Amino acid sequence: MASAIILFAAPALAVNPDEMLKDPAQEHRARELGKDLRCLVCQNQSIDDSDADLAKDLRVIVRERISAGDSDDQVRKFVVDRYGDYVLLKPPFKGTTLVLWVGPFVLFAVALAVVFGFYRRRAGAAAAPPPPPLSADEKRRLEKLLKETLPKEKGK
Repeated sequence: MASAIILFAAPALAVNPDEMLKDPAQEHRARELGKDLRCLVCQNQSIDDSDADLAKDLRVIVRERISAGDSDDQVRKFVVDRYGDYVLLKPPFKGTTLVLWVGPFVLFAVALAVVFGFYRRRAGAAAAPPPPPLSADEKRRLEKLLKETLPKEKGK
């Protein structure tokens, strides 16, 4: 029962009725633009899904620009010029966003190298050569020590 509810549950949108535009076509454009813009407070939610005050301000800005007659690209450019490429959930691939695109792969490669190095050292330690055999002199000294200590231990 609970899984059925989860499957058919719609995402909770944070757009308040007082923010909505009267024209359904403009409201649809605002919703589509809102899906592509990141809430700078929540960071992993779109402005349509976030309840943060900044997300509400961004939703209002988007709707004001659409009402003023701006195209979708003009609205997007206005928001990006104001908040930077980070406000886009899918930032463009360019020099200033290189870290956003390449960073996860670099972190994964470093983590893989650390794990590989750990297991390589561990395997190297396990495969260490055995110590060399005792020389004749060392064997005599060992036997002498054992003879001296074994009778003492038996008496205890």
